[in-house]
Amino acid sequence: MSTAPLLRRVDGVTALTLALVAFEVGWVLVGLRHEWPHPGFGWLPVVAIAALAAYACWKASVRLDLAAATRRFWRTLALACAVLTVGEVSNMRDALGGPEPTQYISPLTLGILVVVVLIMIWAMLRLPVWQRTRGDWTRFGLDAGVLLITCGGLLWRLWLHAGGAWSRQNLAMLAVCALALVAVIALVKVTFAGTGGLNRRSLHVLAGGVALAAMSGALSPLFAEHPYLTTSFLAGPVSGLATVIAAGLQIRSAGPATECRPDQRFSVLPYIAVAAMTALLVAGEFDDGPEQVTVALCVAAITALVVIRQISALRDNTRLLATVDANLSQLREYQTELDHQISHDALTGVANRERFAEQVTARLATGGPFHVAMLDLDDFKVINDRMGHGTGDALLRTVSRRLREGLRPQDVVARQGGDEFTLLLPDLDDEAAARLLNEVLDRVQETLSLNGSDLEPRVSIGVTASRPGDTPEELVRRADVAMYAAKNTGGGRCTWFDPIMDQLADADAKLAADLRQALTRDELFLLYQPIVELPHGRLAGVEALVRWRHPEHGLVSPAVFIPLAERNGHIVELGRWILREAVRQAAEWERAYGDNAPEKVSVNISARQLREPGFVAEVAELLRSSGIDPHRLVAEVTETAVLGTGEALEAVRDLHALGLRIALDDFGTGQSSLSLLVDCPVKVLKVDKSFVDGVTGSSTQAVIVNGLIGITEGLKIEAVAEGVETADQAYRLHKMGYRLAQGFHFARPMAGSDIELLLTVPADRKVRQA
Repeated sequence: MSTAPLLRRVDGVTALTLALVAFEVGWVLVGLRHEWPHPGFGWLPVVAIAALAAYACWKASVRLDLAAATRRFWRTLALACAVLTVGEVSNMRDALGGPEPTQYISPLTLGILVVVVLIMIWAMLRLPVWQRTRGDWTRFGLDAGVLLITCGGLLWRLWLHAGGAWSRQNLAMLAVCALALVAVIALVKVTFAGTGGLNRRSLHVLAGGVALAAMSGALSPLFAEHPYLTTSFLAGPVSGLATVIAAGLQIRSAGPATECRPDQRFSVLPYIAVAAMTALLVAGEFDDGPEQVTVALCVAAITALVVIRQISALRDNTRLLATVDANLSQLREYQTELDHQISHDALTGVANRERFAEQVTARLATGGPFHVAMLDLDDFKVINDRMGHGTGDALLRTVSRRLREGLRPQDVVARQGGDEFTLLLPDLDDEAAARLLNEVLDRVQETLSLNGSDLEPRVSIGVTASRPGDTPEELVRRADVAMYAAKNTGGGRCTWFDPIMDQLADADAKLAADLRQALTRDELFLLYQPIVELPHGRLAGVEALVRWRHPEHGLVSPAVFIPLAERNGHIVELGRWILREAVRQAAEWERAYGDNAPEKVSVNISARQLREPGFVAEVAELLRSSGIDPHRLVAEVTETAVLGTGEALEAVRDLHALGLRIALDDFGTGQSSLSLLVDCPVKVLKVDKSFVDGVTGSSTQAVIVNGLIGITEGLKIEAVAEGVETADQAYRLHKMGYRLAQGFHFARPMAGSDIELLLTVPADRKVRQA
């Protein structure tokens, strides 16, 4: 293994400390066989190493990327090392203060060393991870007692065999060693309990260094004949080097908290202590004869069996606890999954309405700027009805995935329900939010393939910025208003909320309320636009068109109140009135003019009417009560109303079964129009005005109009050209093969009484010569 990476990790402080430790070890080893003439030089590295340890801990304590508690630990440890430096100076004075070098340690030095150990223990106990229960404190005290008794017994035996004697000096040193070992226990406990922001390897090194320093007291007998040597030459450098290395590891670590480990369930410390003391007991009985040795061996064997039995029981308990932990982990996983299900949409996996409201509430509490956007799929119901709910669900999943991929990690995507999504965009100005939403719009509207069909989803987005005093409901409402404004202007775009939208919404709401009263106030009436034969302009039928004379606003355009009725659901009642009025008028014409009455009376049927339960039965009853020929009534439906094989298409087929003729209105403006000519019982095809406008030139519209007449002739379907406004258009249409048309060139929508004037025109009943 190359040493280059290791060398790169050794900083100047560590390198200097290593050099001083090497010098001190060499000084001690040589000093065991040679008496140094200037013993004071042996003390200088000890003091220097303690000072370097204090400096290394201080460097770790000023790291700003560490947690406050971690910096406080290293700051306290730096204090302990600084006090240790003073203690080493005092110890050096004790050793060199007399006429001859000595191993004497003054009470002042012992007191300073005790303070050092107590500061270390205090640093451990102040860590946040040291939140111990009463039982933990009890076990900590028992472990400390076991360690102290065992080490004391071993040192006592070792010193006696080495010819040492128990003196106040030895007892004082033993007390310092014992406190140091207690510090080691604290380090080990913290390491296993979880170190938080402390580097785990740093604690390992610290524990090892303090333990070696504490156990160096056992080497005192080796220095009995060398008064100028002392165990401080080993304890100080070893603990100082460990501290410097530990601080370096902490400085080089990434800084964030490491993962906590569970408390260690099995401690080997008591068993090591029992083994050590038992071995000491047996060894001590060999000098007392075979009988005492036998008794000691029996006691040792019984102790070993009891220990083995306890360890076996502990292993069983550990397995049981592991099973309990596994079950608890599984329960926590279930709880996490349940929490996720409660706060997230099951279909798409994004946040649900409630979770989104919580996120917005939390963002409002911070006071920072953010934006809320509402996104809705255009014509989603058409896709759902035509291609099935499975495809619709797949489309929603794809859209939610594209939203997550297109937004930033801190943004929130939620599904409000149906095909509506809400977005929370924090910490963006208006320009950045607009740029992000336009990118999202382009990404979501990319072509995708679902179940073998290529789809180009279109979405409308409304967005609003947060304002003081907002609530989640108000933000979503404004975004919703802006989203509908985007839909009303064609969809497939992003629109920002403007306060004037509220005024328009209020006006729409008032107009919608007036529309509900329009029927009872007799404000609605029908006009009939003639459908003529080409080229002579003979009346072939009429289309019933509703008009509204508002008491304040005058004539309100159908382009305004029909979509309004669609949105608020009033279209069903409105459509019912139109159908009844048109049938009543057709019945009057039939009774008054017989065969000369309009051959076809077309009535527009909305998608909502087709999906209304009992609609077909209502039409059948209307035909029966009026007595008109069902073939005279033409039901005009749009492509989007009958796409797919849903209930709307079934209603159209049932109307055809009653004898009504089915006209497909606005043909060519929807999706997959040609398939409807097969699926739907179409008898009349109305070519949209947008195609008729270009019939006089060489545009693509002219090509489409020319192609459609061939299709209708092949399928034996009547073709009606809508929106004919000039004689040139009428002439070109006739040349292409069209025989039916309607538009302002022939006649504007007129009252039923005016239609009756046309019915009294002799012979050909011409409306306008084409």
